This record gives sequence, C-alpha cells and structure tokens, in this order.
Amino acid sequence: MISLPFALALSAVIFVIGMVGVFIRRNAIVIFMCIELMLNAVNLAFVALARQLQSLDGQVFVFFVMTVAAAEVAVGLAIIVAMFRNRESLNIDEFNLMKW
Repeated sequence: MISLPFALALSAVIFVIGMVGVFIRRNAIVIFMCIELMLNAVNLAFVALARQLQSLDGQVFVFFVMTVAAAEVAVGLAIIVAMFRNRESLNIDEFNLMKW
C-alpha cells in the first residue's frame, strides 16, 4: 500500500519532469509527450487524494481528464503531422506560422 505523501511526491516529481521537458526540448513530439506526462501526474494526484478521502469524485474526474487527453492526442498528432508535411521538420523554432 502506497502512502499519500509518497504518491503526491511522486506526482510532483513526474509533473516537474514533464514541465522541464516542455521548456527544454524543441521537438514537437517530445513536447507533446511531456504534456501527456504532466496530465498523468495530475491524474495520479487525483487518484491518491480520492483514495485517501474514500471518495470516487477524484477517480471520476480522472476518467474525464483521460477522455479529453485522448481527444487531445488525436487532434495534436494530426496538427503535428500536418506541420511536418509542410516544413519537413519537427523543430518548434522553425514553426513561425503565426508571424506576419
């Protein structure tokens, strides 16, 4: 059985790893995976707190977050594939589509 402080500390470490990956990396796929890692860290915290409080509210919220994340993966990967087809690169610094 995992204690609540350990689960929250693990969640915080996973979130920080994802956040550092978003800020440091320049590859669109890696940044996308780091965002998913951050979402899963938050899900871990929700499940740990729901178990501690003996409530299903956190687990239901995790279900909805996972549903939205699945839709985000479909749309995000489609955007990344479209950007790769136009630029033939996944480097974020080369994507200046919003500039005039």
